Amino acid sequence: MTNHWIDLQNADCILIMGSNAAENHPISFKWVTRAQEKGATLIHVDPRFTRTSAKADMYAGIRSGADIAVLGGMIKYILDKDLIFKDYVVNYTNASFIVGDKYTFKDGIFAGYDPETKSYDKKKWAFALDAEGVPRQDPTLQDPRCVYQMLKKHYERYNLDKVVDISGMKRDDLISLYETFAATGTGDKAGTIMYAMGWTQHTVGVQNIRAMAMIQLLLGNIGIAGGGVNALRGESNVQGSTDHCLLFHILPGYLKTPKAAQPTLADYNKAYTPLSHDPKSANWWQNYPKYSASLIKSMWSDDDPETAYNYLPRLDSAAASEYSWLTLFDKMNKGQFQGLFSWGMNPACSGANANKNREALTKLDWLVNVNIFPNETGWFWEGPDMDPSKIKTEVFFLPCAVSIEKEGSVTNSGRWMQWRYKGPDAPHGLKPDGDLMYELMHEIQELYKKEGGEYPEPITRLSWGNIATNGIFDPHKTAKLINGYFTRDVEIKGKKFKKGQQVPSFAYLQDDGSTTSGNWLYCNSYTDKGNMAARRSLAQTPEQAKIGLYPNFSWCWPVNRRILYNRASVDMQGNPYNPQKPVIAWTGPKTKWVGDVPDGGWAPGTKHAFIMRKHGFGQLYGPGRADGPLPEYYEPLECPVKDHPFSGTLHNPTAITYDNEEKAVCDPKFPFIGTTYRVTEHWQTGVMTRNQPWLTEAEPQVFVEMSEELAELRGIENGAKVWVDSLRGSIWAKAIVTKRLKPFMVQGSVVHQVGLPWHFGWTWPKNGGDTSNILTPSVGDPNTGIPETKAFMVNVRKA
Repeated sequence: MTNHWIDLQNADCILIMGSNAAENHPISFKWVTRAQEKGATLIHVDPRFTRTSAKADMYAGIRSGADIAVLGGMIKYILDKDLIFKDYVVNYTNASFIVGDKYTFKDGIFAGYDPETKSYDKKKWAFALDAEGVPRQDPTLQDPRCVYQMLKKHYERYNLDKVVDISGMKRDDLISLYETFAATGTGDKAGTIMYAMGWTQHTVGVQNIRAMAMIQLLLGNIGIAGGGVNALRGESNVQGSTDHCLLFHILPGYLKTPKAAQPTLADYNKAYTPLSHDPKSANWWQNYPKYSASLIKSMWSDDDPETAYNYLPRLDSAAASEYSWLTLFDKMNKGQFQGLFSWGMNPACSGANANKNREALTKLDWLVNVNIFPNETGWFWEGPDMDPSKIKTEVFFLPCAVSIEKEGSVTNSGRWMQWRYKGPDAPHGLKPDGDLMYELMHEIQELYKKEGGEYPEPITRLSWGNIATNGIFDPHKTAKLINGYFTRDVEIKGKKFKKGQQVPSFAYLQDDGSTTSGNWLYCNSYTDKGNMAARRSLAQTPEQAKIGLYPNFSWCWPVNRRILYNRASVDMQGNPYNPQKPVIAWTGPKTKWVGDVPDGGWAPGTKHAFIMRKHGFGQLYGPGRADGPLPEYYEPLECPVKDHPFSGTLHNPTAITYDNEEKAVCDPKFPFIGTTYRVTEHWQTGVMTRNQPWLTEAEPQVFVEMSEELAELRGIENGAKVWVDSLRGSIWAKAIVTKRLKPFMVQGSVVHQVGLPWHFGWTWPKNGGDTSNILTPSVGDPNTGIPETKAFMVNVRKA
């Protein structure tokens, strides 16, 4: 989230799209309701009429997977009617930048596409530069190759008739949506977007979010109170896990994983340290070498960063298709893995194409499953269609402590790091994850020291004791290491620091090995002042209280800044665009900013507002994504149409696919759209919740929701047992015949959609059914590798 949960109360219009927040993020809805009580309008766009829809002032149905059509139409609507917040757009976005002459777009394909590799040469999308290397600009926004005009040209195809025709949304609903949200493009109004997996789990998931970010920039809704682009994380620490590098392509703090073609730390830093020739660009990533050196030093504190860089693993490719979840299980299924640690996960149910994942587990030599209950992954060999006598995999199950039985931090959706204290001891001597990891790695180090091995130094020299006290994992010591400390006496910016002293903020991190920091974004979270995440004070200044910043409750990265890019909430003189809801304000040349921690403490007008961008501007045109600098509409890889109205390219040409796996496109055997979602009573794959009798009583079995019209078409009664089939497999489910789903009219034909929860599995309850991910395909977003589980094709038949 660019903003935070409490800030939702400051919005004048809230668009929830790609989420059922009232049911799946119920605590967030307190603040949505608070905004409505103050007069805000809540809009919900979703394939189903859900509990969120019931609370909304406006509901619009949409065919799953058609989001970019609707969002692209909104961009056209805003541009055609000149509803942009012009002062904001000119001063704070790259709308005025001139795009280089190598950029083209034709029939759904951007310049630089290679059909053999299914990838783009992104150099073709570069900006035109002046003699100093700064992007050329036209502040009048009239140049035909400036971003503003390029946007107009790109989205001129997305007219109301075409959007209605492909999305299934009613025309009146579409117009009301556009009118209502676009009305926030003034200084005294704020609009926010709340989204979740309904947007991300698509082959265009990143571009769904990019499209909305562009709308927010056009309307001046980034950096302001009640604005932003706000991702609703699926559990209490998803944000924290992302920040700390549980994905293949990043190291903690969103540093890049090194490539094999970067043999030295200097090569690595050069590749990822952007250079800007604009003196007004803060270009904060220019500090990349400080953050990488401090991270490396935190892991191998007895070596200099240049030497220890060699201990980091390397990628042969940066492509998500090579290392993502989908490819991991594809390679496992081909026998290319010997073992797997499945830690706090249940991929036999949670992963797309679950039968393939289960089959892949049979190809392993060993599997370690760490969890709190028996589950489908640890017991896959007992599952449907499995013959244990023919499975070679040796399975180890490590039961572990639950969250309330351990101490440590979680970082919520709003980037608030909050310290949680240990409750009761875990029963039967079970241990928290940190203890298990510490002890396991300690034993591995001892084995390497004793027996040697191929290139042992990354293991043996790892400063593993830095996270333990007296041989026991220490969450406080680990948190201090993540913050970072000085490795020797130094003087920085006129201040003297002693060896061992905690680094006060990332502004003091160095590239010479004199500082450590396990994550530069968290530098300032555990300083000599104490554990900032443990704070619980409600104290606020009068300026902060106007919008509910609560800066002394927990801690927020970076440096306790509650609203990102808040310098864009003021004009070039530092005056808030909305004085009634100021995020920051400049009180005069001899004083300072007041309110939130400013996104850079410089005086107004001296630096561009978007300090994390190389050129300092919000990116309407973003030439860094794998599938294009502008979001383009593509159908899901399984879909009910053979063409679409915007171009002749049906699917995302860069999407992750596997050639040996079929896709259902206009296949009469699979005529209905399927989608998956959550319910309040169950969580993730249900490992915890299915083992609670009261929750299983509330939601005892897998079900499939369908419209009354589809039920009549197939002769299905409410509560009947039905089979749901896809190209990957079949599951049985109980039919819920409901008015919550309605047929869509798409390109002149009636299209039906059904929905299933994904929380079930065969271990327990015994008559609860199996995961809906048996139905979902192995296809994914080219930027992230996330599977497309929100739009696929199925059949529904009576059992």
